[in-house]
This record gives sequence, C-alpha cells and structure tokens, in this order.
Amino acid sequence: MIIDTHAHYDDEAFDEDRDALLLSLREAGVGIAVNIGASLESSRRTAALAAKYSFLYGAVGVHPDSAAELDEAGMRELSCLSDGEKIVAVGEIGLDYYWDTAPREVQKYWFERQLALALEKDLPVVIHSREAVQDTLEIMRRTYQVSEGKLRGVIHCFSGSAETAKEYTGMGFYIGVGGVVTFKNGKKLKEVVETIPLDKLVIETDCPYLAPVPYRGKRNDSTYLPFVIAEIARLRGISEEETERITEQNARALYGF
Repeated sequence: MIIDTHAHYDDEAFDEDRDALLLSLREAGVGIAVNIGASLESSRRTAALAAKYSFLYGAVGVHPDSAAELDEAGMRELSCLSDGEKIVAVGEIGLDYYWDTAPREVQKYWFERQLALALEKDLPVVIHSREAVQDTLEIMRRTYQVSEGKLRGVIHCFSGSAETAKEYTGMGFYIGVGGVVTFKNGKKLKEVVETIPLDKLVIETDCPYLAPVPYRGKRNDSTYLPFVIAEIARLRGISEEETERITEQNARALYGF
C-alpha cells in the first residue's frame, strides 16, 4: 500500500474535482493520505476532510508563513482540533526564511508553542524548514532534549544536507521525500536518500505542489507517488515493491496507524 504522508487536498487547486480524485486514489494503490494544515482555516478544512473520507487523516497546525495570525485563541482552537479522532499530528509548523512573511522571532515563538502542544497531546510533528536549517535544528534539538526524547515526527520536504539528515534520524525523526528526488537538480536529496536509514524514510507529495518528473510543473497528487518510489528504489538498489512496503511500514510507525 502507498501512504502519502503529506498532502494539501483542501487547497483550492482541487476545488473542481476533489471528490472524484480522492475517490480514485485507492484504485491507484494509495490506501491512506494525510492532509496537512497550514493555517487555522486550512486546519479546520483538514479536520472536515478527515471526517468525510475513511482513508484520509489529518494534521493541524500553522505554517510559519501564517505565524502572524496566531494568538492565544488560535492556540486554544488548535488544541481542540488536535483532539479529533482522525488527527494524527501537529503540523505543518516550523520556520521559513525564504518568504519571511512573518518576523523571524514571531515564527520561532509560535513554532515552539506548537511543538509544546504536540508534546502535550502526545502527537508527532510535521516540520517545515526553508532557508532556516540551523535555527530549525537548534530548536528541534533543544526541544528534543528538554522533552527527554519524547518529541517525534517528520522533517517534511527535506532540503538539508546528508549530515543534517543524519542528526535528525539520530533523534528518531523521519525524513519526508517527494517529487524533488526525481529532479535532475535534486542531487542533494538523492544523496540524502542514499545515506539515511531506510527505516526513517517516508514518501509524500506536498500536493498540489512539487509533482515528480515526468509531471514536473503540473498539479501534483498522490497517484504520482509511484515515480517517487521508483527513484528511491533505484537509488537504494532495491525493488519498487520493497520500497513501497518499507515506506508504508514507516508511515504507519510515524503516525500510529
């Protein structure tokens, strides 16, 4: 079974055919998809989608680009949403210094608050980090230590070095790999895939973004994950069937399915 560990099916890109597409996933071998919140509003939509479809689960959280919208009332709402029966993680949360739409200190503050929420609820975290490798790692390392190793989760759309990946996997975190691994200019991610422990690798789409070759530039969805599986299999020298089995097992361990 293919498990998409990170999708955004609440995105407006799916407004015209969302139901038909979601209902076609199982025919394509996709048994489970996890829809990821990126704002308070998308977290609400995520909870609604998870309630509607038996094979969809959700994560709730506020992306760093929307960090300025958060306040104490918002945190209380996230806390309530995270109690949902099919909510399996807090995310996506983290730091984004590429767009810098929220002041960096604001991003850090709400990142740490949402990490604390995940620990309080005993949920894994889904981490977004763009152009913020060192600050993200520092916060994650500190929180992991303070929590005595209880912090767990996945580094989504991993873009760091093999050395950084090694540090994350050493703390027990999973590495999320998607369409970028199929890109010609995805050499750094290919190196990460070649070197990290196979039991710490999960696959994702980040749809509607980052479609793999040969669909690069088009709207992404979970039915394209076999292209990601094929590239991982090639890089690791194992069969596609084995890659699918391992990544399914890892996704189940990550989210507690």
